Amino acid sequence: MFAHAPVLELVLLFAAGIAIVWVAGHALSTTTDALDTRFGLGEALGGSIFLAIATNLPEIAITVAASLAAQFDLAIGNILGGIAIQTVVLALLDFLVMRRKNAPLTTAAASLVIVIQACGLAAILTIAIQGTLMPQTTIWLHMTPATIAIALVWVATLLLSNKASEGLPWTTKSIERTREAGDAATMPLGLTIGLFGVAALATLGAGWILEETSTALAVQWHMTGAIFGATILAAATSLPELTTGITAVKMGDYELAISDILGGNAFLPVLFLLATLISGKAVLPSAHKTDVYLAGLGIVLTMIYAYGAVFRSKRRFLGMGLDSAAVVIVYLVGVAGLLWFPQ
Repeated sequence: MFAHAPVLELVLLFAAGIAIVWVAGHALSTTTDALDTRFGLGEALGGSIFLAIATNLPEIAITVAASLAAQFDLAIGNILGGIAIQTVVLALLDFLVMRRKNAPLTTAAASLVIVIQACGLAAILTIAIQGTLMPQTTIWLHMTPATIAIALVWVATLLLSNKASEGLPWTTKSIERTREAGDAATMPLGLTIGLFGVAALATLGAGWILEETSTALAVQWHMTGAIFGATILAAATSLPELTTGITAVKMGDYELAISDILGGNAFLPVLFLLATLISGKAVLPSAHKTDVYLAGLGIVLTMIYAYGAVFRSKRRFLGMGLDSAAVVIVYLVGVAGLLWFPQ
């Protein structure tokens, strides 16, 4: 609907969407923290369920719309391509906020639950890549083996993360961690849930505005599909994760911030099951080589943070942890590799 709008109007709408997402992201983080405490979910599981799903509402809307129209290119590219740049959000949090703290982000979180989530995400993306190689005819009851397996591994990762949060034969935090109680912690439960719902709807609406305006801007700026999907579109849909992450880190909920990103990334491929159910067609085999390439890049970036969570180094490079610096460098090199794909 914004295809022929002036560039200035598109930029202003894009900025408005960012502002809404920023405010809503703060509300999502504080209410998620309160709900985690009320229901005893813990930071990791709360980030993997409540916050991860809420911040991915724009992707849900895109997937549903694309499935109804049987046009899967944008949905597949946004899901598989967006995971890599959403992982880079952790590096931004490390640089913007954690450089004033005592340690880098993964060191401050100090939890092997992060490693479990990272391994689960890597398994999900591997299954998604395998699903792109299967024939279009491999589908039963509007489901494919790959989409079923992705959903099952996602549920298993949630259960394992919950089990791990109750205690693992691995102890200790390398730094002192303090958490600030947000205003939502003292709110009545009904009001907290209501505020979470309003913030989620605001994120959905603002996400739609960001999607529409960024798409129109890309057309007017004559950007190619692969570069557009890996930069403007992916960055636009990553804004909710950035805002909620900054709020969570400022409150001292480091594990919540990381789990929001990793949990959200793990949830995104589950949308392929939704797309298949709606359209009645095998979606993953429609993926392009660039989508598969970016999914592989997402696995590499995720495992860098898994290593970082295990070693918990306090060393910094370029104002961030060594793992975050490595993620930024690998991502930039990986995106540059898109230039070798025919457009």
